[in-house]
Amino acid sequence: QVQLVESGGGLVQAGGSLRLSCTASGRTFSMAWFRQAPGKEREFVAAIRRISAYADSVKGRFTISRDNAKNTVYLQMNSLKPEDTAVYYCAAGPSPTTQPLEYDSWGQGTQVTVSS
Repeated sequence: QVQLVESGGGLVQAGGSLRLSCTASGRTFSMAWFRQAPGKEREFVAAIRRISAYADSVKGRFTISRDNAKNTVYLQMNSLKPEDTAVYYCAAGPSPTTQPLEYDSWGQGTQVTVSS
């Protein structure tokens, strides 16, 4: 397992943008972003290995990318909506799945709040 550290969260108005970053302590195969709002289960947002995949709720607005030389994954979030408000978690694992249990390394989370 590797250690993951997220950053870049904050408070923005609806329609605004944020970029989240996650740096790993070592090289990884697949990386992903999940989010969890109060009272809700953790849900898949995006994942990347050779190709990227997105949840329908963020498709067209969010972009996941990675810099392998820096062991870092990014999540560019545009056209943010109040329903995007959640704690966002970075994850790493052997395969790019949508299931949280398939990932064996997790960051501490970073808060994203979108006001209307």
